This record gives sequence, structure tokens and C-alpha cells, in this order.
Amino acid sequence: MIPDTTISSAADADTAPLFSAPYAPPDEVIAARLLREAARASDAERRIDAYARRLIRGRAGGLGGIEDFLHAYSLSTKEGLALMVLAEALLRVPDAATADRLIEDKLATGDWSSHHVKSSALLVSASAWTLGVTARIIHPGETPDTILESLIKRLGIPAVRAATRQAMRLLGSHFVLGQTIEEALEHARMHRALRYSFDMLGEGARTGADAERYFASYAHAIDAIAASAGDSANRPGISVKLSALHPRFEAVSRHRVLAELVPRALELARKARDLDLNFTVDAEEADRLELTLDVIAAMLADASLRGWDGFGLAVQAYQKRAPAVIDWLDEAARRLRRRLTVRLVKGAYWDTEIKRAQERGLSDYAVFTRKAMTDVCYAACTRRLLAA
Repeated sequence: MIPDTTISSAADADTAPLFSAPYAPPDEVIAARLLREAARASDAERRIDAYARRLIRGRAGGLGGIEDFLHAYSLSTKEGLALMVLAEALLRVPDAATADRLIEDKLATGDWSSHHVKSSALLVSASAWTLGVTARIIHPGETPDTILESLIKRLGIPAVRAATRQAMRLLGSHFVLGQTIEEALEHARMHRALRYSFDMLGEGARTGADAERYFASYAHAIDAIAASAGDSANRPGISVKLSALHPRFEAVSRHRVLAELVPRALELARKARDLDLNFTVDAEEADRLELTLDVIAAMLADASLRGWDGFGLAVQAYQKRAPAVIDWLDEAARRLRRRLTVRLVKGAYWDTEIKRAQERGLSDYAVFTRKAMTDVCYAACTRRLLAA
């Protein structure tokens, strides 16, 4: 178990700064500091409000895609959450035909928990439902079953069936560009104004064979992206999860990871460099943060990547240590005279982080439990990045 104390790590004391930050401090301690930093002049607030209004007016009436669905079935309503929960659960079904039959079965019967497929477990475990509980949209005793049953009574099965299928299509197409890198590149060509960093979904090597297969997939993807990119100044990149490249990407295997994974990651990074693509180390769970920074420090110190500005990483603003990570990166970049690309994101493993902390009986969480705290941390991290 990781205790609620300060954790320190460094891949090499001669080349990397020490990373030290409380693992799971109370929100109140962080909030006081971040709110002091968040103060803005009134003219800045007015500019932000005016810009936000222009964005909203520019999108009104022509949202398209997932925005249309969320406008009709808002995640701030019980019905919208229940539909999204059902859609998210159905996305885990391996083929479309089975998903269609499951929709018909679930919507037609109303008695969802008595079937062979444990739909209650699927539905209640969905992240959308967790968000609804946290935001107090869902009240004690309410379940996806009862809410959808009420929705069916009001709208009828055909309407709810259509909404569920629409939600599944939008979730799949909006967030997943393709089942292969070639398919993803083809879809990306339809949105040339956007700049992509392609990611492989479902990584997480459990065996050495898994790691070799993911390594080959990343290498193939780098070749395919480079061949498709042309001579554009805004060339796309590749995002790599370190857990896909080693079956024991965990703190207790630190020495083995540094010996075995770093050379493998460096090989992919050099390949991306040679083909003029950005290479991003993707963010993972809070427990892997120190080990991730150890690997990054070892890669930054490698002479073969010197002079290349395409190496970087993602930082999750919902982690309470995000500002400390940016400070560490700033110091590491200065000490090693390296330029890094940093992608600031909100975060992607919230429900897992909450569950792990509860299982361990920790006094607090490694991530923020309130969206407002993530937002204010994101703003603080942005200021740190711009200052660097």
C-alpha cells in the first residue's frame, strides 16, 4: 500500500532533479494555494467572458456529432446519464449484432438484472454513472434500470432504442478514429485543421509477448503516420503508454523496468525522431507517476536524443501532484538543456483512482474529487507551463 506521505524518486541523481510531492493531501490545503494563484484582474475576466460567449454563439444551431447528443440528453440529467451508461456498457460488447440484440433485450424487458449478462454490474461500473453520483444528480435508490424504465414509459421503446444506438455510434466515432492506424489516418484526413497524436487503446502488457506485440504495433504506427503526414509543418505524433512496453511497469520492479523498458522506449523515440514525428509518453495511474518520471529522466539523459525537441509527455491536471510534475519537468529540462513538449489534460482514470484509494483505506485521494478543483489546478498548471 502506498501511504499518504511524501514520495521521492530520481533515475540518476547526477542528471535528474528529485521529485517530491505529497501523494494525497487534503483538497483544502491545495485549494487555498491554487485559489490565491488564480486571481485575475477584472479586465481579464471580461475578456474571458466575451470570448466564451463568442464561442458559444458560434456553435449554436450547428453543434453536430456528440455535441448534438449531449445537448439533447445532457449528462446533467438523470436520463442523459442513464443513456450514456447503457451506451458505454454496450461498447464493451465485441460485435454490433450482439449489441443490437442486447439493446432490444434490455429495453424490452425492464428486468435487467435477471439475465445471463450481468448488466447491473456493467451499468453501475460505467464512469458516467459514477460522475452522476458524485455530482448528486443521482439520488439514493436510483439505478440505470429504474431511470431508463421511466424514460421508456415516457418516450417509448423505439425512441430510447434510437437514442442508445446514437450514443454508441457517437462515443465510438468521436473518441476512436479507427480499429487500425490506417483507418484512423484515413478518418483524420477529413479534419486536416486538427493536429493529432495517435494512441493505441487497450494497452497494458501482461506478458513479455504482449509487450513485444505492442512494441511492433507502435513501430508500425510510427511508420504509417510518417508516410501519411507529408511535408506538413503540423505533423502528427504518437502517444506511447509505458505500461504497454513492459509487463511489470510497477514501482516494485523499478530496477528491472529501467534496465529493460528504457532501451525499448528509446528505440521508438529515435524512430519517431528520424521520421520527424512528436513522441509523447502518455500519462497513467497515480501509482505509476514516479516510475514514469524515472523512465523519462533516463530517456532525457540519453545522448542519442539531444538536440531533438519532439520528445514530451502528458500531464494530468486532476492529479494533485500535477503542478509539482511541471516544476520537476522545468528543472529537468533546464538541467539537461532539453526542450520538451507537454500536453496538459484533465485526466482519464478517475474512477479507478477513487476505487484504489478506497480499497487501501487511504485518508484522501491522489486525484481531485470535484471538477472545480481540477479546473483551478488546470489553470495553475497552464500558468506554470507558459512561465516555462
